[in-house]
Amino acid sequence: MDNKDYIIISLGGSIIVPEQIDTNLLKSFTKTIKEYAEKGFNFVIITGGGKTCRNYNDSLKQIIENPSSIDLDWMGIAATRLNAELVRIAFGDLAYEKIILNPDSIPETHKPILVGGGWQPGNSSDLAAVHMAKSIGAKKIINLSNIDHVYNKNPRDYTDAIPLESSSWEDFRKLLPVDWDPGANVPFDPVAAREAEKFGLTVVVMNGKNIENLKDYLDGKTFIGTTIK
Repeated sequence: MDNKDYIIISLGGSIIVPEQIDTNLLKSFTKTIKEYAEKGFNFVIITGGGKTCRNYNDSLKQIIENPSSIDLDWMGIAATRLNAELVRIAFGDLAYEKIILNPDSIPETHKPILVGGGWQPGNSSDLAAVHMAKSIGAKKIINLSNIDHVYNKNPRDYTDAIPLESSSWEDFRKLLPVDWDPGANVPFDPVAAREAEKFGLTVVVMNGKNIENLKDYLDGKTFIGTTIK
């Protein structure tokens, strides 16, 4: 692909489809990315599956007993790719004409925006974002989720949980399960975290619903979020 500096954004499924598709949020997000693309920024956006993934996986569990984790993952991958098509088309001519299916194989393009979804079983779309970063030589990933920060422990279970402005990969990985679970709800999946650490990547976790905060980050201003490196 062209020798450009791409910004990798992992757009969490909880932002795209928290319950139903959040069209207002997606309008604001795509409008913002278009504005920055027109200023000369280049983006790769990897979409998660969100509620669509969970609905399909829950339905499968009601239809058959004990579906395999691989089957559940493929259902999730299909959901991420459906979301990717939605986002890609929303960008119009600024986006490459097909979603990226394999982050280790990137097409040559002059387009400022590429969009992809999940990649292979055994992980979430976070790993696709990590491999995309490796493929194009990016050093940072913006992870847009439904939280403002990573906490030192689960704030749903502990009222004294402390938000973190920064973390090492070693400390962050202690907060995650060791293995990937298709139904897991974590800030960054454990497989992707191991790979990101190995590749020397920095991941910034921030709330994807706060578009002004994303703009602050892109503008090099102070932002709300957690930097993992």
